[in-house]
Formats: sequence, structure tokens, C-alpha cells
Amino acid sequence: MRAKVEREECIGDGSCEDIAPDYFRLDDEDLAEVIKNPVAEGDEDLVREAAEACPAEAIVLEDDEGEQIYP
Repeated sequence: MRAKVEREECIGDGSCEDIAPDYFRLDDEDLAEVIKNPVAEGDEDLVREAAEACPAEAIVLEDDEGEQIYP
């Protein structure tokens, strides 16, 4: 699984960083960015939880073939 942030959708809520700080952080513009890809197999549920917690649905998850699996 891979994660990406649609920056134009991000509102800087920070919930992704709170839930999965090894994968997301807020940058100098207070917008989320992915800091680790691909997602480790044991962390997939955690990263999905972070994506689902995003109020702007700015986090996109893709499977290993590049197909969007969330949202």
C-alpha cells in the first residue's frame, strides 16, 4: 500500500500526524505530507485509520498495483 496527500484538499487538521506520525507530518505550510512509503504491511490498518480520520478526505491510499483503495 502507498499513501499520498492531495495537498489542495488538505486543511491542516493534523489528525493524520497524530494517528500515524511515522507516515505523516505537517510541513511549514501546515499541510500534511507523506514521509514514508510504501506502508509497512503491519502498519496498513494504522495508515487507513489516519486516512479515514481526515476531515477533508485528502489522503488517498493505493494498493501495490497503483489502484485507489481509499477513499
